[in-house]
Order: sequence, then C-alpha cells, then structure tokens
Amino acid sequence: VRGAAAQCSVLGPPAGWQRRAGPRLPGSGEPGLCVWAALGLHRALAGLGFAATFIRKSYDVRKVDITPLEQRKVTFDTHALVQDLEAHGFGKEQAQTIVSALITLSNVSLDTVYKDMVTQAQQKMKIELDQVKQQLMTETGKIRADSKLDINLERSRVTDMFTDQERKLMEATTEFHKKDANTNSIISEISYKIDTEIASLKTLMESNKLDTIRYLAASVFTCLAIALGFYRFWK
Repeated sequence: VRGAAAQCSVLGPPAGWQRRAGPRLPGSGEPGLCVWAALGLHRALAGLGFAATFIRKSYDVRKVDITPLEQRKVTFDTHALVQDLEAHGFGKEQAQTIVSALITLSNVSLDTVYKDMVTQAQQKMKIELDQVKQQLMTETGKIRADSKLDINLERSRVTDMFTDQERKLMEATTEFHKKDANTNSIISEISYKIDTEIASLKTLMESNKLDTIRYLAASVFTCLAIALGFYRFWK
C-alpha cells in the first residue's frame, strides 16, 4: 500500500480535477492526492457495478491458511478498469498505478476477511459441539427428571414405611394395653379368691377353736366327775 501510495504521489491529477488538502498517507509526497484518487476510484467503481467488501466478524475466529498474494486471482477485470480510468482523463501510468494500489487494497481487505472467517471443518466442528452441548443438556435434564422421580418415589416409600411402622406401633401399644388390662383383671380375681379363701380359713379356724374348747371343757368336766365318783367311792 505504501509503495502504491508513493507511486501515486508523483503523478499529477487529471484534467479538470483540483487538489485539495487532505490527510497524508505514509510515503506519499503530496498531501491528499491518493485520498481523492481513491475516492474517485470508489465513485467510478460504483458506477461500473463493482461492490465494496465489508468486514463482518464471525462468532469464532481461528487462524486459517491464506493464499499468497502472487497466487491469488483478481476478482475484476484490471484491463477494463485501466481503460475506463484512461477514458476519464487519467494517464496510462496513473491508471496502472491506481489499479495496482486497488488490487493491493483489495488483497489486504480479503486478508482481513479471511482471517475473520472460519473453515468448513471448523464450522462443522462448531455445529457438532453445539449438537453435543444440546444432547448433554437433554441428557442432563432427563437425568435430573429421573433423579427427581426417584427421590419422590423414595420419599413416598419412606413415608409409607413410617406410616406402616407407626400403625404397627399403635397395634402393639393397643395389644399391650389389652394384655395389661387382662393381667390386672386376673390379678384382681386371684386376689379376690385369696381373700375369700383366707376368710373361709379364718371362719374354719374359729369354728375349730370353739369345737376344741368345747371338747376340752367336756373332757375336764368328765375327769372331774370321775374323780368325784372315785372320791365318794373311797370315802
């Protein structure tokens, strides 16, 4: 670009064109010469149907192999452009120099575009990575749903187990109270029977005591009567 600008700086403007002050390109001798030349070229190319190249950033930038400048093909007819520039008042050397600078600028723009682009393999890899990511998200969602379902089932099972154990505990408690009531009833009945037997034994003992006293009294009186009888007999 600098070489083309240096060549462009030594050429004069075409007839009918006026120089205006403008920014100086590196290596140029005249200020603004290549600037207005480039502007004129842009207008001429727009009139001929040439389209400008714009840089668009891609979502993924990687280093790619770029074809060298000497091996590239020009995307427009340089001879026709030189003739058109000559028809608009440029000299042959001026037209050739401008076309050379335009080719260099086009190649630089293409280099910038190529550097910001991705290859088909990289695009395919990106699509595959997106598909893998989507599959992972789907599988993660399924695993999460399955885990949530398993947790809910386990929670329900534990709740049912707790309810069953609580029911069994209530049944055991009821059975224990029932057996305790039966035991208390049996104990009360046995105590009543014991008390009844004790009372009967006491009554029997009292009756036997009276019988014994009566027997002893009868025996004593009998002995006294016998003794009195012997006493009278001896007397």
